[in-house]
Amino acid sequence: MADHELDLRGLNCPVPVMRIKKKMQSMASGQTLHVLATDPGTVPDFKAYVKSSGDTLLESKKTPEGDFEFLLKRA
Repeated sequence: MADHELDLRGLNCPVPVMRIKKKMQSMASGQTLHVLATDPGTVPDFKAYVKSSGDTLLESKKTPEGDFEFLLKRA
């Protein structure tokens, strides 16, 4: 279970990555964030975000419902 949750379904680029950036900055080091999104652009966007932020993308998968699910960890 993640420390924080964000439901970004229905939002399109660049809003999802902006929202995770803001949320991650408010979290303590080592905390995790579970994210649901519908925009396929979130997959490369979130990978690029963690490269620049130093945070970690622990999991990235597509759900049976067609959503994109991510688990990120704050550096």
